[in-house]
Amino acid sequence: MGFDQLPPTWLFSGADDALLSMVSDAPTEALEKAHEYKILRNVLDGTSAAVAILDERLRYRYVNGAMARMSGVPPDAFHGRTMAEVLPDVHRSEDTLRMILGDGRPRALSVTGMTRVSSPFRHRQWSAVYHRLQDGDRVLGLCGIAVEVSGLRQYLDDLERAHQRLALLDTAATRVGTTLRVEQTCAELAEFVVPSLADRASVRIVDTEGADDLPPPAPGVLRLRIMASAGGPDIVARIGLTAKSGYYFDVPRDSPVRSCLDTGRPWVGNLASDDVLLKMLRTPLDLEVIRELGVHSIVVVPLPTREHPVGVLYLLRAGDSAPFTDEDVVVAQELAARAAVAIDNARQYTLEHSMALELQRALLSEPGGPHPDIETASRYLPAGQRALVGGDWFDSMALPCGRTLQVMGDVMGHGFTAAVAMSQYRSLLRTIAASGAPVERILQEADHRLASIGLDRVATCLLALVDPGQGTCTFAGAGHPPPVFLHPDAPAELVHVPTGPPLGTDLGGYEALTLPVRPGTVLLMYTDGLIEDRRRDIDSSLRRLTHLRLDDIGGPLESVVDALLARLVHGTTEDDVTLLATRLRAP
Repeated sequence: MGFDQLPPTWLFSGADDALLSMVSDAPTEALEKAHEYKILRNVLDGTSAAVAILDERLRYRYVNGAMARMSGVPPDAFHGRTMAEVLPDVHRSEDTLRMILGDGRPRALSVTGMTRVSSPFRHRQWSAVYHRLQDGDRVLGLCGIAVEVSGLRQYLDDLERAHQRLALLDTAATRVGTTLRVEQTCAELAEFVVPSLADRASVRIVDTEGADDLPPPAPGVLRLRIMASAGGPDIVARIGLTAKSGYYFDVPRDSPVRSCLDTGRPWVGNLASDDVLLKMLRTPLDLEVIRELGVHSIVVVPLPTREHPVGVLYLLRAGDSAPFTDEDVVVAQELAARAAVAIDNARQYTLEHSMALELQRALLSEPGGPHPDIETASRYLPAGQRALVGGDWFDSMALPCGRTLQVMGDVMGHGFTAAVAMSQYRSLLRTIAASGAPVERILQEADHRLASIGLDRVATCLLALVDPGQGTCTFAGAGHPPPVFLHPDAPAELVHVPTGPPLGTDLGGYEALTLPVRPGTVLLMYTDGLIEDRRRDIDSSLRRLTHLRLDDIGGPLESVVDALLARLVHGTTEDDVTLLATRLRAP
């Protein structure tokens, strides 16, 4: 007997009586068969797996109680209908079912979608296995058994998202904050979140300096500077204030962006209405610009620090992109928190570095001038990324009888304390040198006075008294690296100056060395940052100086110094580097 020969309700709820009345006058064999059907149906209804029987046209002929409970559809509503007709939001491969009907090989397939029953899962999924039913050579239909795996699927999806989230944050650690430049760090953040989190993004920093070409913001208004954008031109560039140094965005007290900064919590505008967006934007014209670009969702995330946020990160989605999820917002917050540390460090470094360089330049900005027959050039390079001043200094003093005293010194250590000590060394040397004493006596007197002052930092120093009239240069050293003569037509010469103890030790014992010097010869004085290198010993570094050829450089003294630095300094240095070059002019 096939499906078409049985009553339409043979296996559905209420079919028992109909089936028994059909066979009540039948032979005993038929009666026993009816009881077997009843037992079978009771067994199927008692299982927790969804069981369905379909005919050759994939129409339901039977579903058990679990299928009905899982779908929210009564069993008799399935009879004679396809899945698309009964559960239009549930999807399975009809082609796979027809393949099973054709070759008889059982197959497993995934069924997804939503039924009429509410579910705690974001997405529902079932794992189903279908077998072909047949009577001899005749194909009757299919029997499908399915169990719900939504919980496992959601767990795996959550686990995968967690892995992706950690991978994203790990990648951000290597791509955001690679430098101590605020602009570069903001650009790295904006470019990183597009397209992984948003279609467009911009980073806006609280303006603490103010633009010279803009009036100050109104009372109660906070001004943000747009530092970077990604995914296309920043929208605010079309609607914001424009200044020579960048774009600025004024935020009133009642703006959601201001609330975001004040509370440290993100602002989420998913599929935001015009009224909602107008609370954040300033005018209907701004709203029109937003809508023209197809933006439908905006998230503003603060960039938090220990004291207060340094700015905000704008994330925008447009077109066919989905709105932001809670998970997206959490990831954005974590990225913003990490980036904020890098941005705050960069801001602090920029501030301290600028102050330090200004102080260093102020301390070095007024060296005395040499006599007209001597030209000088100098350079100061701070060590690495350090935002501290150093103890390096140089000086040039015109003395009577056409002589010029060139000074190069280095106070031990770094920082403002070393810079203050350096200014004391420099001032004292100037005072003593003005007396016209020989160079060795200048060092002797300076060493004694500095020791009596009680400075806790010693300093190395090199003096070179250049006398163009006599064509000589007289040296005296206090623990300082030796100078170099760069001759116009001969190899460079390392000058072995008799060196005494550093200044401030009160040990004395300084000697002078006088050597001839010709016009065109360059005297190079420097601090030890030029020759200190962990990769080579000090003697090897000094020999590098003797390989310099003035014939290969030539030109103005400023150009000579730049060329020397290009050859001797590669990348950041371990210590500050100060150079002072001196050359006698031709008569």
